[in-house]
Amino acid sequence: MSRKLRPDELDLWRKVAERTERLDLGFRPESVGLEPQVITAPKRKKLIETLVQQDRRKSQPSTRVIRQPSVSDDLRSAPLQMDRKAFDQMKRGKIRPEGRIDLHGMTLDRAHPALTRFILSAHSSGKRLVLVITGKGKSRDDGGPIPVRFGVLRHQVPQWLGMQPLSSAVMQITQAHDRHGGGGAYYVYLRKPR
Repeated sequence: MSRKLRPDELDLWRKVAERTERLDLGFRPESVGLEPQVITAPKRKKLIETLVQQDRRKSQPSTRVIRQPSVSDDLRSAPLQMDRKAFDQMKRGKIRPEGRIDLHGMTLDRAHPALTRFILSAHSSGKRLVLVITGKGKSRDDGGPIPVRFGVLRHQVPQWLGMQPLSSAVMQITQAHDRHGGGGAYYVYLRKPR
């Protein structure tokens, strides 16, 4: 169903048509053996709606969030290096740690050497299970120009434990049981000294 345009609408259409050029995309239905099609009003309306929706999607900023795996996800997916029974007991908090270090409130510059000294000392003295307390981290950003990651030490400690010289002493890392600090601490199972 179409209606006739009013004189003011015709005037506006003529002004628009005078300022525009025909867009030639180089495609002719006849060139590929197709008959030219007449687009009816319902088809035209649907086509315009589709084009408007596509344009909206392109103009909106992407809201897709790329979620990096959490530290606990990474530790859970790590291959098991130690005895399964001992690992299960350790995760349930049944094995008591033989030593502990509390890194709460330390900067990365202070925490890294302190952790290195502690792990190497514990390994050389024959300890097998130690507890590394990192804290859960800040719950909010302080509004500075550079965003601060939630729980910097909690994310950094497993990386340090996986690098030399600590990786040669560490057999397994897992999140501590709630009685030993939960998400703010790690059990570090050390290799037997040689």
